[in-house]
Amino acid sequence: MNRPWLRLDNAALIFPAVRNSRWVNTFRLSADLKDPVDPGVLQQAVEDLMPRFPSFYLRLGTGLFWYFLEEVKEVPKVRPEYAYPLTHMSVKEQRRCCFRVLYHEKRVAVEFFHVLTDGSGALIFFKNLLAQYIWLRYGEAAPLEEGLVDLKEEPREIELKDAFQRCSGQYPMSRREPTAYRLKGRPDPGGIIHVITGIIKTEDLLAAAKARGVTVNALLSAVMMDTIAEIQAAHMPRHLWKPVKVTVPINLRTVFQTETFRNFSLVLNIGVDPRLKDYSLEELCREYKNQMALEAVPEKMAARIAANVLPQWAPLMRAAPLFLKKIALKMIYNRVGERKGCINISNMGRVKLPAVMESYVERLDLMIGVQYTYPNNCAVVSYGDKTCINIVRNIQETELERRFFTRLVKLGISVRIESGEKEEEA
Repeated sequence: MNRPWLRLDNAALIFPAVRNSRWVNTFRLSADLKDPVDPGVLQQAVEDLMPRFPSFYLRLGTGLFWYFLEEVKEVPKVRPEYAYPLTHMSVKEQRRCCFRVLYHEKRVAVEFFHVLTDGSGALIFFKNLLAQYIWLRYGEAAPLEEGLVDLKEEPREIELKDAFQRCSGQYPMSRREPTAYRLKGRPDPGGIIHVITGIIKTEDLLAAAKARGVTVNALLSAVMMDTIAEIQAAHMPRHLWKPVKVTVPINLRTVFQTETFRNFSLVLNIGVDPRLKDYSLEELCREYKNQMALEAVPEKMAARIAANVLPQWAPLMRAAPLFLKKIALKMIYNRVGERKGCINISNMGRVKLPAVMESYVERLDLMIGVQYTYPNNCAVVSYGDKTCINIVRNIQETELERRFFTRLVKLGISVRIESGEKEEEA
């Protein structure tokens, strides 16, 4: 990186503006290793990655007109897991570094503030961190494949670019769409993020999806829509029902063929209006498949990018001081940011590691924090023969998780449930 600071990419602009004392948009990648973690070796691995991944070793700064990212003053220190996953990342911590590295027994975790990157960019960083740790601890060097890079190389310019600016269309797409049903519950009095994990054999999930002619993500999204529709029916009279939609991130790197390490994803709200009819699971699968085929195409994605990028460069927006920009961004986010979906489903898909690493990494997990107004969120990752579905919540009720995993079991998919220290077969 030629300069010690970066502008926030277009997707990142909203996050510091709408954060509050209880909510920060963070997500987490973790790996369970075969042996207990050596903190000293892990710290050295974190230090070794800094020259090659400068767009990660950044802290959040505040300017007169915009937030910005600048190089950290010192490499972040690894620390023991000290609380529940995705503990609130304070403004003070963001000003030191926008990611944290944690360990507990055999587990290594990295939690990212979303201003740095999205899940695809974070996965590249995380894979390289694990590879360097394995090299330092066991002397096993992984080949440069499956996302691993040469740490001796200089960072490539494309990795540091805000790809939204390059791929924006000329004409913006309207953000108008119907407001969706909102999941609700009693807030946890301690503000704790609870996690319930369903562990599934990947081949069982693939077989269930294949039997319906859809992808795993389509199947899981359809099951989630079916679950939320049932919850709405249990709590609301039919004349008050609203559309049921899942918010699905789209990795734009595959759409526009770029290799940025920074944020480059957009979300689509995929769903149905249950007032029109009672949808079967097969119909929900077809709806997901058809809506994705229609919307996740380059020309429409470019128009969606334009809807976000063009206002950023409007003369009045550029000239406004930061405190006015924050007010405007909060108003926009409150109006369209989360009202159009019920829950995120972020599926990282099947993650592969070089064969030399597989004997040291037993399991991978992805968690995304609850949103500004969503009380629940869902993240999925498959590795080896396991698929881990992590549903987080900041409310006391477990109705969503119970109904969702019960539905999977009724499809013939065996689910092992983990919740804190408890584990059981479903």
